Amino acid sequence: MPTIAANGIEIYYERFGAGPPLLFCNGSGATIESSRPLIEIFGASFDVVVHDQRGLGRTSVPTEPFTMAEYGADAAAVAEHVGWDTYRVVGVSFGGMVAQELAVTWPERIERLALACTSPGGVGGSSYPLHELADLPPAERAERGLTILDSRFTPEWFEEHPADRGVVEMQAQRAAAPRSDEQARGERAQLEARRHHDVCDRLSRITCPTLVASGRYDGIAPVSNGEAIVAGIGANAELQVFEGGHLFFLQDRTALPAITDFLT
Repeated sequence: MPTIAANGIEIYYERFGAGPPLLFCNGSGATIESSRPLIEIFGASFDVVVHDQRGLGRTSVPTEPFTMAEYGADAAAVAEHVGWDTYRVVGVSFGGMVAQELAVTWPERIERLALACTSPGGVGGSSYPLHELADLPPAERAERGLTILDSRFTPEWFEEHPADRGVVEMQAQRAAAPRSDEQARGERAQLEARRHHDVCDRLSRITCPTLVASGRYDGIAPVSNGEAIVAGIGANAELQVFEGGHLFFLQDRTALPAITDFLT
């Protein structure tokens, strides 16, 4: 298995595709395996490197609390390991937070940056506190999860939009997959790091062209949070709003082509 030793852990990564170098940063609880169909779309146009983030998949689960700075440093270490001096980055949800941390710390390394369904934290707005869902009764947790995924999601909506129902069922299957105690600990530690994400006062350090992509009905990372990222970065950033919720890239057929076009 391709792994690197960095920042006190063993990081599992994969590389595939051909084209400009692209570092892919995954979302909360997501692994290379669970997100492979999405990652492979980018592999059709880019030389993609993606890693299982600390605490997840085939990467180590350290005993110490995780920090967003460590997640950014892990991403930078993977890119350095494959020999990239500069590269493009796409971050989805939590991965967008990691990508922001990476870009404000090593702005000279990033050629182009795409941030999807994510938030800057701080005064710019935090993403929904997913760690709070774990304490809710199962029925309430499921109902709240639907509402924040896409504010339009109701039984009536699913009757008329079976594709969206399919998206939700896919997410539910991933959430219901068996987890070891160690895997569950890693996911909880990631959510704890996530709740402290705040790059709002450092966004001006990002100098590369940046696309911020938001879903119009996203209850996890609302459009206003995307607007705050653009405002913080300044003239080099643009916002595109797509028709969908937190998973707009699976709901709006124009989203992935727009992100890919921007990155190329």
